[in-house]
Amino acid sequence: MVTAGGTRTRPDAAELWEVLRGVMDPEVPVLSVVDLGIVRDVRVDDEGVTVTVTPTYSGCPAVQVIERDILAALAAHDVPDARIRTVYSPPWTSDWLSDEAKARLRAYGIAPPDPAPGDDELVPLRRRSEVLACPFCGSTETELRSEFGSTACKSIAYCRSCAQPFEAFKAI
Repeated sequence: MVTAGGTRTRPDAAELWEVLRGVMDPEVPVLSVVDLGIVRDVRVDDEGVTVTVTPTYSGCPAVQVIERDILAALAAHDVPDARIRTVYSPPWTSDWLSDEAKARLRAYGIAPPDPAPGDDELVPLRRRSEVLACPFCGSTETELRSEFGSTACKSIAYCRSCAQPFEAFKAI
């Protein structure tokens, strides 16, 4: 960061977390990469700034865009030399979505995932344990139409009450 006098100072990690809250997911633009739990850590040390990320899927096609957007947002806030560290362990889980993020998904027309049962030792792709509620009308008169949605992390469902198709975020 640069002070009013033009002196370069070390950025504060809390400030950088706020900057990253403004980096939106390219596939679900109502959620930031922080909301999704993709950003795992922001470290400021003598070597600079390192942002640790965990992709939602190991083959997620948006990873490069997310990394580019993170670096661009930091550069725009006087952190031009930040680095991205991508880690796959522990693997991302949809349980890292906050309740606020799930509410935003619903408002956007995507059914959020169910929470994990408390006894999972692994992070498998989970089938929904409860009836899927329509994000438009709230009805549970819904059916899964396809396990495959617009992206690998979503499926397609249909509401028999309001006749709306909708995407459902897969629980992993």
